[in-house]
Amino acid sequence: MSVTPVRLEMDRIIDDRRTRIIVCCGSGGVGKTTAAAAIGLRAAERGRQACVLTVDPARRLAQSMGLTSLDNTPRQVDGVDTSSGGSLYAMMLDMKRTFDEIVEAHADPDRAAQILANPFYRSLSSSFAGTQEYMAMEKLGQLRHAEEWDLIVVDTPPSRSALDFLDAPRRLGQFLDGKLIRLLTVPAKAGMSYMRVLNAGFALTTSVLTKLLGAQVLKDAQTFVTAFDTMFGGFRERAEWTYRLLQAPGTAFLVIAAPEPDALREASYFVERLDTERMPLAGLILNRVHATAAGRLSAARSLAAAETLDMLDRPNGPEAQPRYSIAAAALRMHAERMNLSKRERRLAEHFTSAHPAIPLAEVVAQPEDIHDLDGLRKIGTLLGRQSP
Repeated sequence: MSVTPVRLEMDRIIDDRRTRIIVCCGSGGVGKTTAAAAIGLRAAERGRQACVLTVDPARRLAQSMGLTSLDNTPRQVDGVDTSSGGSLYAMMLDMKRTFDEIVEAHADPDRAAQILANPFYRSLSSSFAGTQEYMAMEKLGQLRHAEEWDLIVVDTPPSRSALDFLDAPRRLGQFLDGKLIRLLTVPAKAGMSYMRVLNAGFALTTSVLTKLLGAQVLKDAQTFVTAFDTMFGGFRERAEWTYRLLQAPGTAFLVIAAPEPDALREASYFVERLDTERMPLAGLILNRVHATAAGRLSAARSLAAAETLDMLDRPNGPEAQPRYSIAAAALRMHAERMNLSKRERRLAEHFTSAHPAIPLAEVVAQPEDIHDLDGLRKIGTLLGRQSP
C-alpha cells in the first residue's frame, strides 16, 4: 500500500524570516550543489540576503553562478533580480585560511606569527583528519555572527562525511583532552623545576615519541601546543555554540537524493542520523525524477506498437528503405522512459513508506546540465511549485 507523501513547501521555508540556516546534505552525484545554489538564488530573488557556503571542492557552484572562482571570502553574484530587495553571495570553504583567521583573531600578533610559522600547525591546518569539518563549523559560525546575511545555505561535502561536522565539537574535545596533548603541555607549564624531577615514565614516553616522530617533529608539536594552549577553550565554546545553532528552530536541514537505490539508502542514513542528533529536518528533495505525462501509451502497448511497425517494414524486403523505423525507435524510447519512471516511483514509495512524516519535493530531470543562473532559477521555480 503506497503512502501519499507530505509535500515539502520550499517557498514557505525560504519566506519564513525565522529560517536563518539551510543545510543541504546528500551523497555524491545527486545534484546537491545545484539544489543549494538554486535555493540560495530563489531566496535572494524573494527578498532574502542570502549567502551560499560550499564545502565541496568542486567548481560547479562558481560556474553556475557566473563566477570565475570562489574562495574563503563571500563574493556577490551578478545577474540576480534584486527588485524584492534581496542579494546573493557565494563562497567556498578554504580550510587552512579559516584556521589562520581564527589564530589571527584570537591570539596576539607575536603568538599568532609563532603559530602560523610552526611546521606542526601547517600540517594540522592542511590535512589533519576532521579539520575540514571543524572549520566548516567555524565558518558557519562566523557568517552567522556577522549578521550581514539573513539566510545562509550550506552545501556540504558529498557522501556520509557530509554529516561529520556534527561530530566536530566532540572530536575536537577528544583531541584537545587527549593524553598526547596533555603530555606535550606538561613540561612547558611546569617549568625548569619540573624538568629536573621528570619521572621515568615521562622520560620513557618522550623517548618513544622521539623515535617515532623524530626530535624536531616532537619539538615542533610541543611548541605549537604550548603556544596554542590558551585558545583550546575558545575552540570548544565556538564549536558547541554552532552545534546548538544547528539544532535551533531557525535551522532547516534538507536531504538531497536521486531516485536511485544507493542514493535513497544514503538519504535514509541522513534522515536517521539527523533524528538521532535532534537536528531540524525540513524534508527530502528528490532530484532528477523522470516523469511521464498522464494518458500516454503504457510501456507494454508502446513495445507492441513498435513490433507491429517492424513487421510492416519486413514485406518490403531487406533492400527496401524502412518506412517506420523512426516511429518504432520513438515508441521503444517511450517504453524505456515509462519503465524508468515506474522503477523510480517504486523507489520513492519505498522511502516514503519507511519515512512517512518526511516532507518530499520532486524536481524533474532537466534535458541538460545546469550551468548558469537561468538553469538555477528554473530549478528554484520547480521547488517553489510544490503543493501540499
